[in-house]
Amino acid sequence: MRLLPLALAAGLIGVFGSAGATGLATCDAGPKDGWQPQARLEESLKAKGWTVRKVKVDGGCYEVYALDDKGQRVEVVFHPVTLERVAARPK
Repeated sequence: MRLLPLALAAGLIGVFGSAGATGLATCDAGPKDGWQPQARLEESLKAKGWTVRKVKVDGGCYEVYALDDKGQRVEVVFHPVTLERVAARPK
């Protein structure tokens, strides 16, 4: 009967182990030493009138939380090498 809790724990780790990524998009960006700095992306967005709140790495992409030039809250994904906007996969 002691195996049941272990099996349950292993199952939960399998289900939630990859929960760090939102699954909205993934980028095949290669090694991080080839990525452009997050600061460059922030500067580019600020020049367009955005207010950047947070930039994080998720799914190998830069995920940006910001207010766009219209003051709307947005969550947008960018490729870390090209800094191009990445289309999100449908949920």
